[in-house]
Amino acid sequence: MNKQKKTANLIFGVLTIAVLLLFAFPFFWMLLASFKTQGQIMSTEQLFVFKPTMDNYSDVFKEYDFLKYILNSFVVALGSTLFALLLGLPAAYAIARHKLHKLGLVILIARIIPGITFLIPWFILFSKLELIDSYTSLILSHMLVGLPFIIWIMISFFEALPTEIEESGLIDGCTRHQVFMRIILPISGPGIITSSLLSFIFSWNNFMFSIILAGDKTKPLPVAVFNFMSYSEINWGGLMAAACIITLPVLIIALLAQRYVVSGLAAGAVKG
Repeated sequence: MNKQKKTANLIFGVLTIAVLLLFAFPFFWMLLASFKTQGQIMSTEQLFVFKPTMDNYSDVFKEYDFLKYILNSFVVALGSTLFALLLGLPAAYAIARHKLHKLGLVILIARIIPGITFLIPWFILFSKLELIDSYTSLILSHMLVGLPFIIWIMISFFEALPTEIEESGLIDGCTRHQVFMRIILPISGPGIITSSLLSFIFSWNNFMFSIILAGDKTKPLPVAVFNFMSYSEINWGGLMAAACIITLPVLIIALLAQRYVVSGLAAGAVKG
């Protein structure tokens, strides 16, 4: 029995390492390529052993003004997440407490519908309002996915909270609004952090809406990487450096908030 258990553990460990290598290698290659010249990237003999250079990162900030694109991405991602929370948390709480399952189903359908379905209507609407190449159009378009996402996550989280907590607050003299603001939201921290982080990541990485609705003033990072591509060649070193810069903020935020994400998803998955 012990031998079978050891064999199973060994197989599981090998498969886990294989899967990790499969998913981690592209990121590892991206990181290495960001410190290589164009010739080194194309050379199979310098895959792991090469003379590193910082020119790619220098070009990203000096020639392509990536600080502006980083700021644009932060404004859009943070703005869409905050507004989605402002609207999504009360909506999710109302749906959870009043058992509005049909409305929850409609929101789920809105989340499932491909975003490209809304792209042409968004473009026509924002063109009429003269909001193309504005933060307003990007934030509203990103909320199209972020808002249903936050609502759907928080519905299950609010349903898992015992109603006795709210009843105690009402007995102590709190209004419904005060119960929500002073009791429900503070104890829902893990769920709020989880939904916020996932919404932020979606907005940060969104390309489809940004390529159509953004312009020179509001161009975010995923669109800015096109600066490294031309009809004749692709600047692989600069592209990989830009990809590392795009990945780094989200990676840092995810690592710092990972324990809240795990507890938030676990709490939202269990209805008590």
